[in-house]
Amino acid sequence: MLKSIATLKQSRYIAEINNLIPYARTVGLEVVVDGDDVLTVLRHHDDNIGNYVIRAIHGGVVGALLEHAAIVHLLTETEATVVPKIVNLSVDYLRPCMAADTFARGRVIRQGRRVANVRAEAWQESPEKPVAAAHAHFLLA
Repeated sequence: MLKSIATLKQSRYIAEINNLIPYARTVGLEVVVDGDDVLTVLRHHDDNIGNYVIRAIHGGVVGALLEHAAIVHLLTETEATVVPKIVNLSVDYLRPCMAADTFARGRVIRQGRRVANVRAEAWQESPEKPVAAAHAHFLLA
């Protein structure tokens, strides 16, 4: 996998990095390159609904989206060549994440030699109206 990530980063096939992370396809996560921006998209699947009364996506799936967005951001924007190991993840659920496509973006707040601090936000209608946000620490190899 080390060689695969390095090769994909060099050739700028960023969306293909997503295929190296096993749970991404199962949950319905995709990586989309939009100009210079890399977005992680959670495609709507009825299997991801946690509350059928209001048709809201399960909080664990939203947390996985945010974690994935943070990992993809680290892999694309830093020198990391292996999937970083998560130390902790804190998720703030800001409003219900309804049954629709959900988008997320990560950004590195601080990166040291061994640990990276990443913030990720998820939204549906507009980035100005996030449905959830996460703060995570990752151990870099």
